[in-house]
Amino acid sequence: MNVSANVENGVTHAEPKIVAQKVQVYYGDKHAIKDVDIKIQPRSVTAFIGPSGCGKSTFLRTLNRMNDTIDICRVEGDILIDGENIYDPKVDPVQLRAKVGMVFQKPNPFPKSIYENVAYGPRIHGLTRNKAELDEVVSASLQKAGLWNEVKDRLDGPGTGLSGGQQQRLCIARAIAVSPEVILMDEPCSALDPIATAKVEELIDELRANFTIVIVTHSMQQAARVSQRTAFFHLGNLVEEGATQDIFTNPQDKRTQDYITGRFG
Repeated sequence: MNVSANVENGVTHAEPKIVAQKVQVYYGDKHAIKDVDIKIQPRSVTAFIGPSGCGKSTFLRTLNRMNDTIDICRVEGDILIDGENIYDPKVDPVQLRAKVGMVFQKPNPFPKSIYENVAYGPRIHGLTRNKAELDEVVSASLQKAGLWNEVKDRLDGPGTGLSGGQQQRLCIARAIAVSPEVILMDEPCSALDPIATAKVEELIDELRANFTIVIVTHSMQQAARVSQRTAFFHLGNLVEEGATQDIFTNPQDKRTQDYITGRFG
């Protein structure tokens, strides 16, 4: 795909990594996401903010078809990644989820060793040819996740034996190990203490050099710290999206202003 660039406020942007057009999500009769259009830039962090139940996580899950696992869920509209509609019947959701990884709210390491947690994805996707290559992927992924120095002497130990913050970084390493292009994070720090949260935020800032990251967060301070773009959701609608600094200092919609100043939500 040809990558063209456009200039906005003196800053050059590449083609968007993700383009969502007229996206609707229904749970049975409930219309959860209404007519959402958004473009997500490559190698940057986009934060989704908004009150509980506003559709942030539901929309995040459309970006790697996690909603496919819910029987009563129906998605309409187009979501393009690198120009390809991910809801095209020809797209394999398993391969898509290797390209678009996900880190959940509660750390969910597999009941396996630290090594096997990270090795699992490359092994099932056939990404390595031998044990030496697999060892390299595991160590590189743990290094990128900022965890290698803490676990390198106990790779055979259980992933569930790590602290909460370490478990979340292990889950990030597991996502990285299959060489995704996009990483989705659904409130990745909500179960963590402030020190562990700071480590994960620092990691997110480092990872954006190589990955497109979309994060759902209830913490506006976190959105301000880690993201370059912010999208505000309310009652299933995308109210406003823009540069994070602009959203927090000069929002264009009164609902955004009311939310970030604590008048509701």
